[in-house]
Amino acid sequence: MALVTSKGGFSSSSSFTHQLKNFDVFLNFKGEDTRLGFTGHLYNALCQQGINTFIDDNFHRGEEISAGLLKIIESSSISIIVFSENYASSTWCLDELAKIVECKKNGQLVRPVFYNVDPSEVRNQKGKFGEALSKHEEKIKDNKKLHSWREALHEAANISGWHYKHHCTEFEFIQEIVEEISNSKLNRMPLFVAKYPVGINSRVEAIILQLDIGSNDVCMLGMYGLSGVGKTTIAKAVYNKIFSYFERSFFLENVREKSGTFDGIIQLQEILLCEALGNRQLKVCSESKRTIAIENILRNKRILLILDDVDKSDQIEILIGGCDWFASGSRIIITTRDKHLLHTFRICHSTYMVNELGDHEALELFSMHAFQKNKPEEDYLELTNQVICYAKGIPLALSIIGANLRGRSEMEWKSALDKYERIPDKDIQKVLQVSYQGLDDTEQNIFLDLACFFKGHFKDYVVDILNSCDLYPVIGIQKLIDKCLINVDRFNKLWMHDLLQQMGREIVRQESPQKPELRSRLWYYEDAFEVLMENKGSNNIRGMMIVPPEPTKLQLEANCFEKMTNLKFLMVSNVDICRGLEYLPNGLRVLDWLWFPLSSLPSNFHPQNLVALNLPQSQIILDKLFKRVQCRSLTHMNFRNCQYIRKLPDLLSATPNVKNLDLNDCRKLVKIHDSIGYLDKLESWDLKGCFELRILPSCIVMKSLKVLFLFDCKRVRRFPDIPQRMENLKYLSLAHTAITELPPSIGNLAGLEMLEIGSPFYLCQLPISIYELQLISKILLYGNVQFPKSVGIGRQAPLNFLKKLTSCFTHSEKTKDLNLRECTIRFNRLDVLLIWDYKFLKKIPKLPEGTRRIEANNCVSLNSESLRKLILQVPLPLLK
Repeated sequence: MALVTSKGGFSSSSSFTHQLKNFDVFLNFKGEDTRLGFTGHLYNALCQQGINTFIDDNFHRGEEISAGLLKIIESSSISIIVFSENYASSTWCLDELAKIVECKKNGQLVRPVFYNVDPSEVRNQKGKFGEALSKHEEKIKDNKKLHSWREALHEAANISGWHYKHHCTEFEFIQEIVEEISNSKLNRMPLFVAKYPVGINSRVEAIILQLDIGSNDVCMLGMYGLSGVGKTTIAKAVYNKIFSYFERSFFLENVREKSGTFDGIIQLQEILLCEALGNRQLKVCSESKRTIAIENILRNKRILLILDDVDKSDQIEILIGGCDWFASGSRIIITTRDKHLLHTFRICHSTYMVNELGDHEALELFSMHAFQKNKPEEDYLELTNQVICYAKGIPLALSIIGANLRGRSEMEWKSALDKYERIPDKDIQKVLQVSYQGLDDTEQNIFLDLACFFKGHFKDYVVDILNSCDLYPVIGIQKLIDKCLINVDRFNKLWMHDLLQQMGREIVRQESPQKPELRSRLWYYEDAFEVLMENKGSNNIRGMMIVPPEPTKLQLEANCFEKMTNLKFLMVSNVDICRGLEYLPNGLRVLDWLWFPLSSLPSNFHPQNLVALNLPQSQIILDKLFKRVQCRSLTHMNFRNCQYIRKLPDLLSATPNVKNLDLNDCRKLVKIHDSIGYLDKLESWDLKGCFELRILPSCIVMKSLKVLFLFDCKRVRRFPDIPQRMENLKYLSLAHTAITELPPSIGNLAGLEMLEIGSPFYLCQLPISIYELQLISKILLYGNVQFPKSVGIGRQAPLNFLKKLTSCFTHSEKTKDLNLRECTIRFNRLDVLLIWDYKFLKKIPKLPEGTRRIEANNCVSLNSESLRKLILQVPLPLLK
């Protein structure tokens, strides 16, 4: 970590734990003045209170302070300076004082006692102090030392301390000092961090770096992360590392829990007031007055304050208000499970997310708890790896499971791990469940649906489904993200930690541990088998997932779903139902069934509520499916690899709001109805691998379309006309089709960024309008593609177009020469050239100087001389 030095800079230390000082208190005094009187009595009173105090009994001192004494000063938590009448006459006292003031800058607490001396005499070096310093100047020629003494006297006299003026007895005066020192000692005691503080050091150092201890600004930092990840533990380690640099330090633990009790926030205010006042009770009659009292106290001291486990913004506002409550240099740390709370609170300057432990850290922490050493025993290595995989870096789980398994046999380990896979440890469950309990009903339902069914699915897909269930998922999902219960990856998929998923599923299992038919959700295939095979369904069941690990045949009743009137989600895979299906609940939002056994849905099923219909590799025939129904709610359809589909019927009437239509690898599909081209809600349309497809809509007017895949549609010869401007289509894949030319209206694809086009068997000519696509950044050329030879007088579009062009020549087994000379367009700004699978390619044209990278993969006929010339031409990596 970084430690503040006397110059306000930093020095490094590899230890994250706060080292206890050898002495609580160091007494600096003039022996002849007070040793046998005031200081002696103060020393005895401190020792009687259990305060480890150093007093120097050596009256026969040399002229130089010893190195050993300097070490004692450095290692003490608190220094008390007793200024007496003849104090400044002692060079020894002054040397000690200079060292003490230096240590104060490194976090030592320094308190002066003015014993029958006025602070102004010390500060301004008048009277006896001025006389003593004048005598030193006559004897000592070391101006640097004299200057350090004067500065130390001035600084020490400005520190808040005690002034003895005979207004009370000496005994009472000493008791006052002892009480405050005792409270200061308690305030400066380190907190217990963890039995095995593995993985803490790097996180503590990162947080301290963000806190910028050397700055005099007021800084607030918010730490957030999921339950059990170690936020409180790390906050305690940060506290221990830096608390000595502040006049007062406070660690308010369990703010959420205490605030939830009767008068909880009042108790927290009183704790803060009590500690701020040195454990002296201050009774204030109202919450608002206590708030003002806290503000007044915090304004006057440089403090460190940690509010641990905050879950509501009013807890912060009532306890600490804003940054204007704090003196310069103060630091405030807030730990929470709710990231949004930190963003909404106006004074939170920076945030730090506490992530899970890495695999090596997790292994060490678990081993310390399970084996009391930093690596597992050889016989338990495989079992240990299972635990590491299960816990996924959560310190809470690693610690609890490690302690539970310590000293147990391999058979007991295996049994325990089998149990953990189905039923989580109750102590882990209790902690993880706290965030869930803070959600409202709709948010809890969203979380449980994600945990049971939708983890790993695209966010937009899940939002559409949950919207149809009146769960308000846009705000609900964001709240789950803020509370670190779920996250969204770069592909816009929803994920959650495995332990959180298990926590959610355990909540559902506890709805009815012995009778699965009474639970709201069934995700475990054996529970679903039991309910279906014994026809025990109920209207409690909201969703059912039936996915056994191996293909399974089930002999079910034709009406086995009839009792599940509230069923919203049905997901089936790896199951062969031996009988026909005669009933599905009309409330279904999701029907996701791999190898659906029927050519159509049951005749008495009304799919008006369906949002997602996913029937890949099924026997479904779309003419039958949409002949008699309207599905205005249907937005997602997946018919991948359905070999009974020969034509795509009129979906504009049946499913006008469809967003995603997946017909990938429907190899018998021949014709697509013209109306499909007018689906203005359609965003993604996948026709890859539809080998027999010949007839596309004559035109497409799809204002929402983002991606269109026709890759490997080998019989498609004509691309539809685009009569209107389409700004949302970003990715168009037309490679390996029979298309020989694109319509001039291709220029209406104003938002196009990537185009795949070309075939080794056909020459495709691009129209002049291709140069109007100013947003295009990559064209992948698969074989023979010809750019237009001229673009008309005065046009400069080609150069602007090619500035952004990345070309990929790929998948041709016959092409021997990449020859662009027939085009009048030169690749003046070619960025990247990718050449893949040109097995017979022997020549590559001279490339522009601006080319950044060439990749030649699986081009076996490119000889070493050709590659050498390319490398000389483009002095950047050439990959082969």
